[in-house]
Amino acid sequence: MDSDGTQDARGTHATPVPRSRSAVPPMPSAPPVSGGSAFLAWLRTPRPEAAPGVWRFGHVPRPDQEPEEIPTRQLLSGALVAFLVGWLIWSLLSNGYLGGWWFIPFDLIVPDSWRGSDSRVGNLLLYDGYDLLVVLIIMMAAGKLGRWGEVWRRFVAPRLKRPERQQEPAIPPEDPSSWPAMRAAGAVDAAERLAGDARSGVMRDVDYARIARAWQGVRSGRHDLATFRGAVLKDGAAACLHPSGERDLPSRVARHDLVSGQVRLGTTADDPRNPYAYRGTGLGLGPDLLGTSLLAVGPAGSGKTGTVVRPLAESLCLHALAGRASVVVVGAAGAGLGPADGYDVVVQIGNPDSVYDLDLYGGTSDPDEAAAVLAEALVGDLADPHPGSDSRRSTTVLAQLLGPFRAVHDRFPSVPELRQLLDGSTDALGALRTALQGSGQESLIRELDARERQLGHPGDVAAALADRVALLDRPAFAGFFDTSGQSRPFTLKSLDHPVRVRIDLPARGHAEASRMLARLVLAQFTASVAVREDRSLFACLVLDDATGAVTPEAVRGIQRLRSGNAGAVLTLRTLDDVPRPLRGPLLGAAGCRMALAGVTPWDGQDFAEVWGKEWTEARDVTDRQIIAETPAGKAVHALRRVITGKAPTARAVTVRQVERERWSASELAHGVPPGHAVLSLTNVQGEHAPPLLVDLRG
Repeated sequence: MDSDGTQDARGTHATPVPRSRSAVPPMPSAPPVSGGSAFLAWLRTPRPEAAPGVWRFGHVPRPDQEPEEIPTRQLLSGALVAFLVGWLIWSLLSNGYLGGWWFIPFDLIVPDSWRGSDSRVGNLLLYDGYDLLVVLIIMMAAGKLGRWGEVWRRFVAPRLKRPERQQEPAIPPEDPSSWPAMRAAGAVDAAERLAGDARSGVMRDVDYARIARAWQGVRSGRHDLATFRGAVLKDGAAACLHPSGERDLPSRVARHDLVSGQVRLGTTADDPRNPYAYRGTGLGLGPDLLGTSLLAVGPAGSGKTGTVVRPLAESLCLHALAGRASVVVVGAAGAGLGPADGYDVVVQIGNPDSVYDLDLYGGTSDPDEAAAVLAEALVGDLADPHPGSDSRRSTTVLAQLLGPFRAVHDRFPSVPELRQLLDGSTDALGALRTALQGSGQESLIRELDARERQLGHPGDVAAALADRVALLDRPAFAGFFDTSGQSRPFTLKSLDHPVRVRIDLPARGHAEASRMLARLVLAQFTASVAVREDRSLFACLVLDDATGAVTPEAVRGIQRLRSGNAGAVLTLRTLDDVPRPLRGPLLGAAGCRMALAGVTPWDGQDFAEVWGKEWTEARDVTDRQIIAETPAGKAVHALRRVITGKAPTARAVTVRQVERERWSASELAHGVPPGHAVLSLTNVQGEHAPPLLVDLRG
């Protein structure tokens, strides 16, 4: 029960040294909460349901439509004129210029015995009180017409408001820190233990999310109530730990809310092009949105890694510590994807100090499956422009070699061995045939016969495959992709567990090999999540710079991720890095699309097409010169022209409904400020958010 049934696959820890299991988690450099009262205040903060992408923590919903706001000059002038009119009316009444009709209600209401009293105080209250009542009625009418209430709310009240004292919010009817669902199920002692840890400051946000996830497993029947109860009574907030023993990340760069599952990426700009309900709200992304996959496009220096990839990777790692997700982060070495201590497995391809290796065949024992994934990595990007390197024929060629080799050696070939087989080495093929003949596997011998017959014939793709394998058969990778069992290979079959993985690609000096490995990881990921047994865990692949990784099969795999409770985050410098026939399908496969500042107009055109058009109100204003016909009118017009410098005109306004692009290519290329992005969102339930201008620095 200590791991919530989410034990790691064998050999997937980042270091062979056991992690610490201290009673109190280490304080990160930017803790979300500290102390019992701060944690309770964070936990009790309202998180109302909101539109996709709205940061729900403490969110105050806004109206869907923008209220009509009177211009400041018009509002103030109207208020002043109303006051002057009210004052003028009262002056005329009090001085008798309008007659005594306004005193008729006084004569009808007040008895005769009250009038003419000798009491000075009585007369003062009677007559002056009536005058005051009339003044108030006049001022109320003037205030209503002059919108004095709006003047007060807009200009006076904000300056009189004092900063509120920081107070602990009132406990709601069902305080989440008291674990009401756990009490209702009969585990009162466990709820009391957790509530005490929350009040004392021992519990943190990751602890709350992890224990809530474990309790969800109890409610669904995956875990035993007695076991869960015993673990909580024994360890309190440290119960149901992640297999690494960690209760938090060593540092945080973003703001996270593990109750709603969101990470805050910025603030939606207060811009007329954004829907009013979104303006000024925080932008929060979580598994409900990443489950439809995210594609971010922007040039170098636009902030893809620092403002998008790093916070999302950090959020997914926190979800993994809470037992909710598994994450694989892929990027160039030194790309700033988080410290190594924040991951369970760090694969540094090309670095001799790397603790872990990468399984070239994805951990499968099926030669056909291994051949399909490996063919996608080797020549998937060449399938369309070069028909001779078609992925299906490449899969067939690899299967003709991988099947016999595994049958003989009980493993798949290493990179040098695979290169020799693809090159058609007589010694390698002869040794394989001899071993097969001794095992009596006639079907595999026929596979080898077919491979030897095709060698050197036109249309044989083995040479192209061998050239691609040669990119991995380099001295820098001599210690990697080992299949003899001497290394510690990581396989994406481990995504059934809440594992945190970072794969560093050797971009410097091995750019083509890095792109090939990125395709390999993407292909293995889409194949692995489709056959997971436990799909309650959200699985996500974060691929920083997907240049060369987008292939027809990759697009089809991304389309299937949503049904497997998985998603992918891909970044590109430009859509030109994707073959033209695949740009539309890629944008269609990603439910969340982001165009960062600095995209090219042709990239903007692709986004504009996928975002479509909307009906909007267009106003055409026409100024027509007024021609005076009388001498007096001409004199007035001449005087007006001297004063204003313009001829008198009459303005005509025409309002019509037109269909226009939500964001045009020109606006995306030249109208997005630095540090901003335009982002459209779709969640796994199918709810949409239109393209939003977002400040990623907020």
